Amino acid sequence: MSLKKITGMALGAFCISIAGVAQAEEVNLYSSRQPFLINPLLEAFSDESGIKVNMVYIKKGMLERIKAEGQNSPADLILTSDIGKLDNHVQAGLLKSTTSDVLKEKIPSQYRHPDGLWYGLTTRARIIYAHNKRVKPEEVQTYEDLAKPHMEGRICTRSGKHEYNISLLASIVAAEGEEAALNWAKGVKNNLARKPQGNDRAQVKAVYQGECDVSLGNTYYMGKMVTNEKNPEQKDWAASVFLVFPNQADRGTHVNISGGGVLKGAMNEANAIKLLEFLTGPKAQAIYAKGNFEYPIDETAELHPVVASWGKFKADEVDLTKIAEYRKIATRIMDKVRYNN
Repeated sequence: MSLKKITGMALGAFCISIAGVAQAEEVNLYSSRQPFLINPLLEAFSDESGIKVNMVYIKKGMLERIKAEGQNSPADLILTSDIGKLDNHVQAGLLKSTTSDVLKEKIPSQYRHPDGLWYGLTTRARIIYAHNKRVKPEEVQTYEDLAKPHMEGRICTRSGKHEYNISLLASIVAAEGEEAALNWAKGVKNNLARKPQGNDRAQVKAVYQGECDVSLGNTYYMGKMVTNEKNPEQKDWAASVFLVFPNQADRGTHVNISGGGVLKGAMNEANAIKLLEFLTGPKAQAIYAKGNFEYPIDETAELHPVVASWGKFKADEVDLTKIAEYRKIATRIMDKVRYNN
């Protein structure tokens, strides 16, 4: 066989190898965010980038799974909701410090870790749902109003130890200090109409049924209820309340995030960052807004009409790393006041 022929064969094999590598571009994702929301985003990313996304949906126990897998974990990237869940991965030493000019430009500083350990992708506000006949708007203008005597026996909430309420309480620690937060938790507990139970939508149902007059919940639940064709009774729940974005005259309404972070053992780190960058782009942000009634992290992105109908609001601009820092204090406060008992 001639040298020329051998060289040609080697070059051909090299080209095939390169093509194989190109086809193998991928990123492995663990997501606690539901497939109906995430899949359209991942498909759009793959169509645009040519990078395949291998997603594993993990409703609960993501942190424990990654810790158990250790160095053998195939995951490059996590997507989850609430600063508490993201910070749990930080505290476990699982997330990697990354840099991206795109992410720094797109994501406000309060919604990303200063060392690039996590990045916010969407936001949601924790607001007050108030019965539209039994509650006067002036009664519930602030979170602090919920702890005042005029609200005695009128409040429903889910567990005080749930991450959404822990983050809210941590925001009060950040704004007013630990003692004020303790007094607030005591006041709200004293004003409860029933033992904390159920999810955010269950609280609105309780308001509708007359068990209480106000509840706490994330904004997107209103969107889920008013458009719910599968369970149309939820439209009645939604119609019974009006929304209050608290503390508009001072610090603003508490805002949390859904977000993601790259794992320390990521074998496809560059692709993981590309996916995060895509998720902050206009196409993905529009899909987020349409799919789950969330607020895009990109303030220029178009809102879902239902979300837009709630109007603009002032958000608390506290850095979410502070909220993460004060979560332990907030948890201790909930234990101290025996909120769930």
